[in-house]
Amino acid sequence: MKIIKWFAAIAVFILALNLSVTAFASNDNKDEEETINEKYGLPVVVYGAALSPAQKEEVRKLLGVTDPSKVREITVTGEDLVYYIKGDRHSNMYSSAKITREDNGQGLIIKQVTPQNITEVTDEMYANALLTAGVKDAVVEVASPVKVTGHSALVGIYKAYDEGEGSLNKEHTEVANEELSLATELAKKEGLDQDKVSELLTEIKKEIAEQNPATKEEIQQIIDEKLKTLEIKLSPEDRQLLIDLFEKMRSLNINFENVQSQLKDLSDDIQKRIEEAVGDKGFLQAVSDFFQKIIDAIKGLFS
Repeated sequence: MKIIKWFAAIAVFILALNLSVTAFASNDNKDEEETINEKYGLPVVVYGAALSPAQKEEVRKLLGVTDPSKVREITVTGEDLVYYIKGDRHSNMYSSAKITREDNGQGLIIKQVTPQNITEVTDEMYANALLTAGVKDAVVEVASPVKVTGHSALVGIYKAYDEGEGSLNKEHTEVANEELSLATELAKKEGLDQDKVSELLTEIKKEIAEQNPATKEEIQQIIDEKLKTLEIKLSPEDRQLLIDLFEKMRSLNINFENVQSQLKDLSDDIQKRIEEAVGDKGFLQAVSDFFQKIIDAIKGLFS
């Protein structure tokens, strides 16, 4: 009798598992067809020029491009590297990106599709640099089929943004690249990491937005205060690099207020994406209730 009950319990569990998978698959199929945004146009997908045909197809899948007619596809080259950040035109470009414009006030959302292949640049680092360059209200997805530091992806994002909306200020893109380079270098220092450096840059920008400093001395004071508050110790050389960077931003009239209005809490964004993926909170509760009933039924077999 016990054997029969065990078989019955297993059968019920397998049935429940199949039903749950079907429910999730059904929900996924609802969102499979992309909707064209007639207000902002097609999303722009930019591929690194060094990608082989097979790698390009892999990246296309990684970025969720199921129908090429519903995106605008372009390629980023060494010439673009020179144009946007005064880089080396002979560099191999593997990092690729997809940029989808959003309504004003939606904020800048960064999603690394292949974080295992982006070795030095975090979501927050990308967000900080892109805000400095003037990119806002967009969903930016980054992918690479091979391991890269992630720096060249910025160029692809700049080009995608230009193709989709208009021109970015070249001086702003160059200083944004300087910011990213300094951030990744600082993250390698003893006692620091990527998250701590991103927090420092963001907090400095927020304070600058509030105080609107008019001199380099005031910039220096803000940086020193944030270093103290966050308990970060930098060498005199690195501290000076930080001061020079933000002074350059100030002289270029970078809009630091965008940090407060655009930089979203990434953990909240992840939670939002999870809820969107399964439908809504009610659906999650329904799934929980469903499995609780199955568990109760299994228990009943042995009572």
